[in-house]
Amino acid sequence: TTFEAVAREFHQTKAGGWSTSSAEKWLRLVEKDLFPWLGTLPLADVSAPVLLAALRRTEARGAHNTAHELRQYAGQVFRYGVATGRCERNPTADLAGALKPLQVKHMAAVLDPAGAGALLRNISGYAGHPGTRAALALSALLFQRPGNIRAMEWGELDTDAALWTIPAAKMKRTVHGKVNGRPHMVPLAPQALAILEELRPLSGRGRFVFPSLLGDGECMSENTIRAALRRMGYTNDEMTAHGFRAMARTLIGERLPGIHQDVIEAQLAHGKAGPLGMAYDRAEYMEQRRQMMQAWADYLDRLREGAQVLPFKAA
Repeated sequence: TTFEAVAREFHQTKAGGWSTSSAEKWLRLVEKDLFPWLGTLPLADVSAPVLLAALRRTEARGAHNTAHELRQYAGQVFRYGVATGRCERNPTADLAGALKPLQVKHMAAVLDPAGAGALLRNISGYAGHPGTRAALALSALLFQRPGNIRAMEWGELDTDAALWTIPAAKMKRTVHGKVNGRPHMVPLAPQALAILEELRPLSGRGRFVFPSLLGDGECMSENTIRAALRRMGYTNDEMTAHGFRAMARTLIGERLPGIHQDVIEAQLAHGKAGPLGMAYDRAEYMEQRRQMMQAWADYLDRLREGAQVLPFKAA
């Protein structure tokens, strides 16, 4: 009935439905920041002040966001404890407002047309490895998660259908979603197809479109795009690999007329809530997404060439 015993039982029960990284993170944080202070206490004896004292130890080292995560994790343990008869209530509700505010930090991104045009010209003039330059260009054109861009495989590409199919197992989803979910479809504009064709002589005989330069059979390192951006003069507070997604979401929404927000979210693989949300986003918006990706690619061409693109007012 101790906090640690119940927490480990809860983790063992639920971890099979989580992603590996989420399950590992949950246990790692609880072992580090809660078990030393609460682990040997009977779950029913862990009151709100006792839990708060443990969380404030985490706050004291500046890990404010971690403290909020731990409060959430502890709440899961207590709810499981109530359900299994090890305690009568969940004290985490009593801690509302007791912790310091969350420190929300968005990934740095270029969000204005002039800055995006300069970024695209810098990418075109990048003097590093051609595969890295292509990965940067496709990051802007396709605005998928950096991990998916790096791990793109030739076998996932259908150039005749102008489509990149990312398997569900590669997507940022729960274990159930990875096993049973739909793949994520990414329409490819001619500009993207042209970049891929230029890459075929370099990596077309292997598995990955962007193989590791170490020749170890893996895909491109997660640090490659970051390092390339630094070489082009962008600090971590100005542009990141993840920032291409924010750039596209912002500029498409503000600068390209007639594109519904749901279509943008679907292309970002931000599924709607509810049992039918993902199905609709992945299937019914495909034609709209093809049109959007072509309009986006054409817009980036104009920005790269320095054309002045004015925003359209909504009708």
